Amino acid sequence: MSMHRQVEEAVRSLRARIAGTPEVAVILGSGLGGFAGRLRDPVAIPSAEIPFYPHSTVEGHKGELVFGILRGRRVLAVRGRVHFYETNDLNTILFPVRVLAALGVPQLLITNAAGGINRMFVPGDLMVITDQINMTGIPIPPDVSVTTRRIPYYDPELSALIISTAASLGLRLVTGVYAGVKGPSYETAGEVEMLHRLGGDAVGMSTVVETALAHALGLKVAGISCITNRATGTSPAKLDHAEVTAVANRVKEHFSMLLSELIARMP
Repeated sequence: MSMHRQVEEAVRSLRARIAGTPEVAVILGSGLGGFAGRLRDPVAIPSAEIPFYPHSTVEGHKGELVFGILRGRRVLAVRGRVHFYETNDLNTILFPVRVLAALGVPQLLITNAAGGINRMFVPGDLMVITDQINMTGIPIPPDVSVTTRRIPYYDPELSALIISTAASLGLRLVTGVYAGVKGPSYETAGEVEMLHRLGGDAVGMSTVVETALAHALGLKVAGISCITNRATGTSPAKLDHAEVTAVANRVKEHFSMLLSELIARMP
């Protein structure tokens, strides 16, 4: 079955279970899935019940889509991102973005857990993504043609809104460039230094290809990284996934507060 038909089947399944078109979708990164608990009248749809939808195998990524109301807005929260290193299949990691676009979602907030390259960042910081560096080696999706590839990928107005919203809430916020790598291993100190010299402020194993496709399909995209650890070579501490989820859990209330207020203010 063609990718187009698979997306149609998934969309048909979702439309039968949710009321109306979501005004905002949020892809939730490692340890950040708790935000979905803020949705009123939630409808949780396990990814296993959506035709052709991929399933995550990573700790901290519960596989489901949660539709609900937040501050009067229809929101679809995507819990359980699938990473390229889990499947080595580009279509698998991009399928959720294609489904969101086919649903007619106009705005997308992409979040992730990331290691801090910038020496001024500390674990627990939230970083607005201003640009990205794709170091995955994964080919850009065919949908992202030269004619559809516009810069910047991250909508300046939405990014500015995140910054002003955080300021009004008294939350610490930083800005920077997100470097995406394939994973699944953490980067060496030499690789982190390379990314630093290229202009990267944070590094993670997701987001960059998803953003490129979402942008090409016409969605307005904004991104937020939760800095869960200092990248290798910037700290003597040993890195592991438990640290990532532990820091994300520590800041989840501030993160959820920011997202909630942001969505209420989004156009």
